[in-house]
Amino acid sequence: MTTMKMKILAASVVAALLGGCGGGDNNVQNPASNPQAANPLPEPSGGKDEDPGSPGSEPETPDGDSGTPGSEVEPPKRHALKIGILPDTQGGGENVSIHPMEAVLAKFQEQGVNIVIPVGDLTDNGSTRELEQWTTIASKYRDRGMEFLPLMGNHEDSFAYMVEWVESMKDYIPKDAVHMNGAQYLDYYVVRDGVLIVVLKYYHLPLAFQWIKQVVAEHRDNVEHIVIASHDGLVGPKYGEVREMIIEGTKGDDRLLDQWDDIRAFFSKHDVVWVQGHEHMYQRSVIKAPLGIDATSWRASDRNYRLPQFTQIVSGNASYKGYESRFGEGELIQSVIQQKMATLSNGSRAFDANATVLSFDGPRLDMEAYFAEHTIENNEQGAKELENPQWHLFDKFSRTTDRCERIVYPNSIPAGTRPVMVLDPQYWTNTCTAKDGSQARLIAGVNNTFNRMESTNRSLSWTPGFSRAESQGDLMRLAYQFLFQYHESWTPNLNGRNRLVPNADQFEVDVPATTTDMKEHVTLSWLDGTAETVSNILLVSGTQQQTGTFSSAYGAPKDIEVDAGLPGSQPDGTAKTPVQLPASATKKWDISDAVADSYVLQFTATNTVNASKHTLARKIGGKWKPLVDEECLLDVPFGEGMLQTPPARPAGCESQPLVGYDNSYGNRWWAVFDGDVEVALVRR
Repeated sequence: MTTMKMKILAASVVAALLGGCGGGDNNVQNPASNPQAANPLPEPSGGKDEDPGSPGSEPETPDGDSGTPGSEVEPPKRHALKIGILPDTQGGGENVSIHPMEAVLAKFQEQGVNIVIPVGDLTDNGSTRELEQWTTIASKYRDRGMEFLPLMGNHEDSFAYMVEWVESMKDYIPKDAVHMNGAQYLDYYVVRDGVLIVVLKYYHLPLAFQWIKQVVAEHRDNVEHIVIASHDGLVGPKYGEVREMIIEGTKGDDRLLDQWDDIRAFFSKHDVVWVQGHEHMYQRSVIKAPLGIDATSWRASDRNYRLPQFTQIVSGNASYKGYESRFGEGELIQSVIQQKMATLSNGSRAFDANATVLSFDGPRLDMEAYFAEHTIENNEQGAKELENPQWHLFDKFSRTTDRCERIVYPNSIPAGTRPVMVLDPQYWTNTCTAKDGSQARLIAGVNNTFNRMESTNRSLSWTPGFSRAESQGDLMRLAYQFLFQYHESWTPNLNGRNRLVPNADQFEVDVPATTTDMKEHVTLSWLDGTAETVSNILLVSGTQQQTGTFSSAYGAPKDIEVDAGLPGSQPDGTAKTPVQLPASATKKWDISDAVADSYVLQFTATNTVNASKHTLARKIGGKWKPLVDEECLLDVPFGEGMLQTPPARPAGCESQPLVGYDNSYGNRWWAVFDGDVEVALVRR
């Protein structure tokens, strides 16, 4: 029996045991009944927060009303919140990887992080020594003001004792955390500054989903963002619950299968950001939701239509081991936006230490992901490169809860491929409308600068009488039904004509190695205007996080302009060919100076705005600056071909952006950009 199938059975047994632990106390003694307890545990709750003095809680009177009768109590003041995602910190044997862990936490401190979510596999063997090492490091940063929300990974699940997990983590799990009945110290949530943060043990999503729905229903009106953290996720380049629990799943274990569509639809509706570890590499992708599952998820009266998808972030690595990309993109339900592997093997020259920060401020979310390379393989080697790590920004986005969005495909789709609605490399969008009536859209540009990655040859397997699949063909059917795009001319698979191939062994199906070109998740988001603007503020994001990198499945660098992709990686059965990048493409992982492909933004103001007294401005360094001097503003509509051959402008305007005003459509401006921007109308 495979290890993964044993895991599935073990998860079922654990669920049964947890469910029979006697109500909500999980046999944890109430410290109030034993004042002699040496280390009293925080009392877990299955309902509302019970500590009125704890962070994030709201005191209630016995009848449930806040304050005195007839009085109005202002809600707690919200502040900006920063959450750091700490990846796996396994050091090998009886050690935690202290050098990467210290480096990542120090980076979080530098960034002003308030909350750290260690996303599981804190240890390799779940030993007392490892847990003591981990808490020794974490306690330093906790004492400096960081709050920790630890969760259990598969290595703690497989090797550690539950009592030791609770004993080690009880001082880190917040006292006001609300725990799921039967899974105390495993599945819990807190609310901080308008953000609902749900923490789940490894493999617990199917078990906890109904509880998650209840939690969201209780808090939805009082929070703007929802973050769910677990050790593993639905789809992964190496693992992924859909492959392990559905495609290669056990017959009769239908928890995930029965909730599969509901989970994705619910996460999409509530704009969930899912964060995880487990994969020892970084990946940001969007997971597509099924249509029509929840008819209330969007209405025309909602003004702007978000795509039916949610963001999944595999947080990377802080350990002494790196994994290769095995299965690549699950393109039926996933679009990969950024992925980076570093394995110190097979041509890869280093490991990565990864630090991902989510910054929340009202409706706005900014994400920044950093990496620092190192070659440390054990604690005894010393800190070396991580004593003064060289951090590089390699992924980012900015968006709000009021937005429009598109997946922009790379310009490597073979000629003659049917577009199938979404297969489009152009920067053009529908009209996106602000609350004040301002409208914006992208109207021109092509995604010529993109990253490329490879995967390895892998296989799927089934066991007669045990697996959900009942034959080799049935296994292929499940894989195409739930993960990979079945190739036909009307449903082309851009990662290869044959994503699955029957193996000579009837109990296996091959997933051939392939080459994948990453997509861009482009968003147009609105914020309320300020005293400095005369319109709502528009954020354009997602245009400049790719620079033309190309890496093997192990993270070895390749040259996208020279090296061909793997055989069979095009939908016509050929290999992806080398790409001629624009001169602006740096082919570096560091995107701090990345230049996007030029695109055209159109901004239309309401009729109440006097164009002679106002102009379109960009926020730079915290200040609003007009896009161009008044004499450089063109008084013409944008025309086809202007991106390739700009119109003549007065002398001295060459260094300024190409911007025009189209009076034939009223208050309409257009501008050419080569990166993410924040724009609004301001007074001249």
